[in-house]
Amino acid sequence: MAISVGMHEAKTTLSRLVDAAQSGEEVVITRRGEPVVKLEPVPSAKPRVSLYGSLKGQIKMADDFDELPEDILKAFEGDDPDDPLC
Repeated sequence: MAISVGMHEAKTTLSRLVDAAQSGEEVVITRRGEPVVKLEPVPSAKPRVSLYGSLKGQIKMADDFDELPEDILKAFEGDDPDDPLC
């Protein structure tokens, strides 16, 4: 559904009209009943991620992601004979 408003109403409700245009509504401003301007949102330079989970299925983890390598575990525990700081 298109929103059509006169110039005076557009001046007093500009924020609401901009919100409507950003939400996908067609907003037309008229002068003396004739359409003169249509509000459109400016495309964003980077895509906005608006919903949690919108990247589901696009990110892959290695099968061994949760496994800690033995040498790293030894370094954390201080049991690595090759590490001069242990």
